[in-house]
Amino acid sequence: MNETLKKFGYPQTLVREFDRWAVVLRPKQVTLGSLVLVCKEPVTALAAVSPDGFSELAEVTRQMEGTLARTFQYDKINYLLLMMVDPDVHFHVLPRYAGPRRFRDVEFTDTSWPGPPDLTKVNESVPEISRAILERLRENWR
Repeated sequence: MNETLKKFGYPQTLVREFDRWAVVLRPKQVTLGSLVLVCKEPVTALAAVSPDGFSELAEVTRQMEGTLARTFQYDKINYLLLMMVDPDVHFHVLPRYAGPRRFRDVEFTDTSWPGPPDLTKVNESVPEISRAILERLRENWR
């Protein structure tokens, strides 16, 4: 397990694990269903991901986008590959919404819509709501 996975709460936040990638719930929900997609290979540059890692990434993103669409009906999806603080290859996966979404009587807003996402503006989420989001994503994964 790399440091980036640890930072984002793995294994407690794990939505789905693959041979070379792990999808975890982002503790700070920029938008409803925000995830982090972390490469499990020991690489700190996207170009260093193995051919098998890239091949698996195609399947991971297909499943992840389908799950997010079924679960929360996003309008767009953004992938941010920043690696400024956490050097392991990882993407912040942010479903984007033109309007507010409700989940378990909590309203989630996309404060930056339609512009670039602002990772400093997050929706407040109590642990029970985060667990419920995690469980809903796990249940809907295909």
